[in-house]
Amino acid sequence: MSFDYDLFVIGGGSGGVRAARVAAGEDGAKVALAEEDRYGGTCVIRGCVPKKLMVFASEYAGMVDQARAYGWDMSNGGFDWGTFRGKMHAELDRLEGIYRNILKNNGVETFDQRAKLVDAHTVELADGSRKSARHILVATGGRPVKPDVPGADLGITSNDIFHLDALPESILIIGGGYIACEFAGILNGLGVHVTQYYRGAQILRGFDDEARGLVCEEMCQNGIDVHLGTNVLEMHREGDAIRVKATNGDKRLFDQVMFATGRVPNADDLGLEGLGVARGRKGQIVVDKYSQTGVPSVYAIGDVTDRVNLTPVAIREGMAFVETVFRGNPTPVDHDLIPTAIFTQPEMGTVGLSEEQAAEQEPIEVYATSFKPMQTSFAGQSGRVLMKLVVSQATRKVLGCHIVAPGAGEMIQLAGIAVKMGATKEDFDRTVAVHPTMSEEMVTMKAPVRRA
Repeated sequence: MSFDYDLFVIGGGSGGVRAARVAAGEDGAKVALAEEDRYGGTCVIRGCVPKKLMVFASEYAGMVDQARAYGWDMSNGGFDWGTFRGKMHAELDRLEGIYRNILKNNGVETFDQRAKLVDAHTVELADGSRKSARHILVATGGRPVKPDVPGADLGITSNDIFHLDALPESILIIGGGYIACEFAGILNGLGVHVTQYYRGAQILRGFDDEARGLVCEEMCQNGIDVHLGTNVLEMHREGDAIRVKATNGDKRLFDQVMFATGRVPNADDLGLEGLGVARGRKGQIVVDKYSQTGVPSVYAIGDVTDRVNLTPVAIREGMAFVETVFRGNPTPVDHDLIPTAIFTQPEMGTVGLSEEQAAEQEPIEVYATSFKPMQTSFAGQSGRVLMKLVVSQATRKVLGCHIVAPGAGEMIQLAGIAVKMGATKEDFDRTVAVHPTMSEEMVTMKAPVRRA
């Protein structure tokens, strides 16, 4: 049977674009890709990239204060959101253009419209036309959702934050995951009065307790009004503001309310059910270790599969798909020991197991130190950092590495190599310290602070 294409990709985010580009450009496959929104997906258009630009912007106010302590005659004239927003959107436009050109230059045919599956080898575009393909790859990502509370429609999500006409004077952020905590730090740095409600006992659930505890402490020190064990009951409009009633009895007015209460896979109305493609409890597409669904010709990668929802992971999954399907080299995706950074203020970098997870599986030693770094200490600022290694008593392997510090993301990338290679505590000890740095503490901690 002949097909219009060897591969049809639904979704123009990081994972889908990578799979399409490599299959077409390096393997000579005939490939098409459909995207109903902007190319680049969550990461480039409404996630990592604009978020990191906002993190950079938000840190300059603190730098001015610090510079004065170092003898510089500097003043903070205030932040111009309009100027920054214009430049940010110009940069996103530039990056989207790069994504489009990558596909074009590798011979991928693109359709700027929604696509859904009709059968195991056919997709239907929004204009009604149908295309056949030997393989279909679903890479439609995820989206933020609002909780079911009265007045929730008055709130915004992380998708909307980059398009505000003006920054609010006050904002309530609801949620305690990395998106909520990152935007709390960003907006606080940009001069917005930030309140954060989280229903749990501590922010950043699933991460190392000691590390997330320090992040929360520092967020509060930085002026973010964090309320743990607190959720929203209802919201209603009051003049230009939003009146929020909370479970802790508070009734407060905010200029803006942002929900960062979770994301769901974009797998609805794709025709999956008619094909018998299984969906999980959160609506995710169920796949095996090769990203294959129960329908042999249909694969799925990235956030729509709800495995590890990180851009570099989606790209890895796309590459593994091409290896498996187009190069005859069955390649399972390696989701073990993925380093990651949370761009809170202070930043957090982590790889491997938390102290709590490691202690559940075997006897461990914990090496940790928390201190004021030289740069902030000299400036009379209070910020603390944390360097932490979780070590197996039996094998001496470093099971987890956790850093809370400025630049933690840069540090954890390199520490991640060592942990992925199976480095022991003694391998860390044999490495000479780079002095004076914060990260030298990773190789100078001689005695465990506790065993579990």
